[in-house]
Amino acid sequence: MKKSWLLTVMIGLALTPAQYLFAQKILTVEEAIATVLKNNYDIELLRNDSASYALDKSYAKAAFMPRINSTTGFVLNNNDQLQKFTDGTKRERKAIRSNNLTGSVQLNWTLFNGHKMVTTREKLNEFVKLGDLAIKNQMITSVASLLVNYYNIVHQKQQLKAVEEQMSINEERVKLSEKKLSVGLGAKPELLQAKVDLNAQKSARLKQQTLIAQLKEQLNLIMNIPSAVGYEVSDSIVINNRLLLQDLISSLESTSPTLLLTKKNIDISQLVMKERKADRYPIVSFNSNYNYSKTDNQAVVNPFTPLYSRNNGFNYGLGVTIPILNGLNTKRLIQQSQLEISFLKLSYQSQQATLNTNITKAFKEYTMQQQALLLEEDNILLAKENVFISLERYRLGVSTYLELRETQKSLEDAYTRLLAARYNTKLAEIELLRLNGNLMQ
Repeated sequence: MKKSWLLTVMIGLALTPAQYLFAQKILTVEEAIATVLKNNYDIELLRNDSASYALDKSYAKAAFMPRINSTTGFVLNNNDQLQKFTDGTKRERKAIRSNNLTGSVQLNWTLFNGHKMVTTREKLNEFVKLGDLAIKNQMITSVASLLVNYYNIVHQKQQLKAVEEQMSINEERVKLSEKKLSVGLGAKPELLQAKVDLNAQKSARLKQQTLIAQLKEQLNLIMNIPSAVGYEVSDSIVINNRLLLQDLISSLESTSPTLLLTKKNIDISQLVMKERKADRYPIVSFNSNYNYSKTDNQAVVNPFTPLYSRNNGFNYGLGVTIPILNGLNTKRLIQQSQLEISFLKLSYQSQQATLNTNITKAFKEYTMQQQALLLEEDNILLAKENVFISLERYRLGVSTYLELRETQKSLEDAYTRLLAARYNTKLAEIELLRLNGNLMQ
């Protein structure tokens, strides 16, 4: 990941308790992203897998080192011996005691095995890169989920403001209806209807507040912070209007974690096939031994058997193992590797085509929502002006409460469409960047 503000925020988060962090009451998008990258369980699990790959890589050089083993043994004997010879003589002894001490150090150093050692080291390096890509892929997935939830809270907060604005209009309707009724110019049904509409808006506000609280709990779960931690989110949704379809598609091969993961698996499979092809080559090894043995007999039956014997010495040489026939197992494994590579290449092409299609569809949605947003931003101004005029006409007794209610309903619908268009445009933007792999840049 590129060094940016995100790195700075993450370092600060690592040293700051969550309760203190959100004491400021405003949780920005950047802080939410940094928190999910630090705390998310799925990301942590993949980090453990990547650490395992890195550990294997740290021991990769061991494949080039010799193997050294040592053996030793000490044996005490208590034997009865009987020997008969051709001349008819016989020798016999009982409880002959002896001890035997042996020890050896063996060295085996593989000098050549068809470059299998080098290939294995390269494969371990690729596994580390695979782990990093898996982490990045999970980061993007987690951040996308976070952003969808975060901006849904912002969306619902804006919807709450729209409900409260409707409440203020209904409160004004109640006051005007009461005043008109008191001077004999109004009817009680108008007042009752105004109060019913006001209560309906109060109920809608309560539901909206409950929904926002539930979405915050869900956001806390995604960020893996205590549910008791309280905060507010920002009040606006900023739209990136500079996304271009051609740029998103042309950079897919270098930015999409899905494609990069498949490509890395292809690289690993090709190295596995090189390892299996190496089994066709001879194995040349350097072997060396140092041996020591000592036998101490307290007594012997045969005069030619020594009472004491010791042997020690050093030997070395080269060994060559030539594979001739192993039931065609090596050929079978190579063919399996070739099939695996072919499968992964087809999978890569399929994923590439699917991503191109999904990005094209998401971009059309993004463009359509942008156009709808522009239309609804103009429309909300007209609806507000219409309500203002209707309210003034109602105050002057020129229009009826039914006309005012109709304009109120038009304003309510306009707010719903506007806020939905803004949120849906942001969702389309998030989806485009998720598919492309640039969500965290």
